[in-house]
Amino acid sequence: MPHASPPDATTASGKAAARGAGPRSSTPPNTPSSGASGAPSGTPGGPSGVDGRSSRWQSHREERRRELIKSARKAVHALGSDASMEDIAIAAGTSKSVFYRYFGDKAGLQQAVGEVVLGQMQRRIQEAAQSAQTPREGLFAMVSAYLQMAETSPNVYTFVTRHGHGDADTAGPSVSTAGALSHFFAAISDMIARPMRSHLGGGQDKEAVIGYWPNAAIGLVRNAGEQWLASPPGPAKPDQEAMARQITDWLCFGIAPELQTPPPKGADPVPDRGTS
Repeated sequence: MPHASPPDATTASGKAAARGAGPRSSTPPNTPSSGASGAPSGTPGGPSGVDGRSSRWQSHREERRRELIKSARKAVHALGSDASMEDIAIAAGTSKSVFYRYFGDKAGLQQAVGEVVLGQMQRRIQEAAQSAQTPREGLFAMVSAYLQMAETSPNVYTFVTRHGHGDADTAGPSVSTAGALSHFFAAISDMIARPMRSHLGGGQDKEAVIGYWPNAAIGLVRNAGEQWLASPPGPAKPDQEAMARQITDWLCFGIAPELQTPPPKGADPVPDRGTS
């Protein structure tokens, strides 16, 4: 509402001028523009205030998500790789709906935990490979680091590397988990190929070896390693270092040395099936 002037404050000519002029603006001088939102920029209702709240909320969600991943990892370590979402939530001190809100389903939780665990394994394997002086030393260092990390928690390793599961929370294979696992093994394959390429040199025939052999090596390491992890303790189960050396020898020499070893004395010779 415009401020009314005292009766004697305006002359007749001033009144006429006022009547001929347009309506006065009620905005005080030097008032900042409110912008499109109707609130001054930088105030709680303005764009900067909205952006600030959004940033704080996003940071809160990311921190909460990290806490849930850490809690899920501890729960799986203690309960086993078949732990359900409800079991994990109870161990984490929260409800199953919270995990669904952050991860969608069990496959999403597997992927999230897998990205953390496999990322740590990848960095550890890379550090081990960088300290090696020869390709064979590099292979042993990588195999040893892989077995060490997996042996730290076989339950967690199985949880993040298993493509499918029978849990009622998720039906069918976990495509997202398979993707994280594929990325991990692709990175390891590249770590194996680089020193091989440097050692063997160029040439199309060498590239064929380098193209196939690292992936074949990963298959051997993974299958042998997972069988070793699942084996119960006993005299027949080698320790971690012995298993790493055995796998490295298989990678470098295959089983040719065992095939060339003569049979022990007194053993019956292998019959020649080509004779009657």
